[in-house]
Amino acid sequence: MAGGVTGAVLDDLRAEGDALERLVAGLEAKAWALPTPAPGWTVAHQIAHLAWTDQQSLLAVTDESAFRQAAEAALAAPDTFVDDGARQGAALPPAELLGQWRAGRAELSRALGEVPEGVRLPWYGPPMSAAGMATARIMETWAHGEDVADALGERREPTARLRHVARIGVRARDFAYAVRGLESPPEPFRVELTGPGGELWTYGPEDAAQRVTGDAVDFCRLVTQRLHLDDADVRAEGPDAARWLEIAQAFAGPPGAGRPRKGGDA
Repeated sequence: MAGGVTGAVLDDLRAEGDALERLVAGLEAKAWALPTPAPGWTVAHQIAHLAWTDQQSLLAVTDESAFRQAAEAALAAPDTFVDDGARQGAALPPAELLGQWRAGRAELSRALGEVPEGVRLPWYGPPMSAAGMATARIMETWAHGEDVADALGERREPTARLRHVARIGVRARDFAYAVRGLESPPEPFRVELTGPGGELWTYGPEDAAQRVTGDAVDFCRLVTQRLHLDDADVRAEGPDAARWLEIAQAFAGPPGAGRPRKGGDA
């Protein structure tokens, strides 16, 4: 492949989308209206948001000028543009929405595979490589899939694809501070996570003074703000590492509200 995305990453992107599609493809219309943990968002809203974001990603890949115009319009309404995009798609009949999402993510996958090595793509956060955009789409597809599974009462088996989510969460440490107007710690942390198969995923210098350890799945849920810190099997050693876990986010854009603690308020 001539571009900057490996076939393995694109395979993981397709697999993550296909896994979520299997959850929703056979649903009756009323199930698309089930509420998810995101306030005001149904199953349809979750899929519509993914379809909208895939289309924005495709625009960033294929027409930078058009994307920048769309991004300027969206960021002029930072508190509503995400909900607006989801709302429009959620109003479609489920079969039409599913078809749009399926076609859009396939087109995005093809386009990402054609991006030359070294090209930086515009986005709502910092510009990113094609590989970075592909892994970001894996992350978001998985995170919104968590919401859909919760609404449907389904339990999804975690996969090694979560390594992409964990890596983004670690790499986005300084962004989580910046988006809140805070100064990030000067020193890197050590992060050690136990993956779904019992393997150890490590990031950062082994001799770092502060570290984060724990379950990779819970860490991924934490940095995508699908789990409250008090409910996560993730531990910090050091005050800066502890503060990071309170504000961590793996996604671009403004800070999210997070999720309430299980059985009580946040």
